[in-house]
Amino acid sequence: MRLLIVEDDTLLGDALAAGLRQLGHAVDWFGDGAKADAALRTAPFDAVVLDLGLPGGDGMVWLRRWRERGVKCPLLVLTARDGIDQRIEGLDAGADDYLVKPITIDELAARLRALIRRTAGQVQAIWQHGALEYDPAHKLVRWKGEQVDLTGRELAVLEALLSQSQRVLSKAYLQEKLYDWSGAEPESNSLEVHIHHLRRKIDPGIVRTVRGVGYAMGSGETGP
Repeated sequence: MRLLIVEDDTLLGDALAAGLRQLGHAVDWFGDGAKADAALRTAPFDAVVLDLGLPGGDGMVWLRRWRERGVKCPLLVLTARDGIDQRIEGLDAGADDYLVKPITIDELAARLRALIRRTAGQVQAIWQHGALEYDPAHKLVRWKGEQVDLTGRELAVLEALLSQSQRVLSKAYLQEKLYDWSGAEPESNSLEVHIHHLRRKIDPGIVRTVRGVGYAMGSGETGP
């Protein structure tokens, strides 16, 4: 998953970003709403973690603005504001979940997985695509009942494709899902390498190439 964190507390923001990266996610972290807004306009995020007490504009203002503009990705409010009225206001403004600080990384990650699972139409904790099973909580992949060992990048590509299994995803979109702005620039053929490894480790037909468009999930029973 590619996640956007909007948190002005340097220590907390750094801890959240580091913890989620350790769990295998690409994470971009900004300390104010204006920078987060610019990021949302240029990259495809799977979910947003939003603090409300932000400099230069309250988080509620940005939440309403994004929903009015049509930003649809799941958004979780993470704040110190613990009043019932404040929770109701946040949810009514368009938040998909509302958590009060402090919180552990494990619970935050679990909440984000639940939000993304609902968005992707995956009501079960285990994602199923034909003979392929994916457990996002434990990063486990099984093909026809046998566990498949994948690297973090390979898992990220597979998860992105599974989350929109009925769509063809462009190379540019998938590249954006894999890398946040804090890391090194990916090599030009890195996505093709990850796709090749998925086909080799799982099945040659698990990812379809749509010429001139991008990639999509395949049945796993035929060639790419």
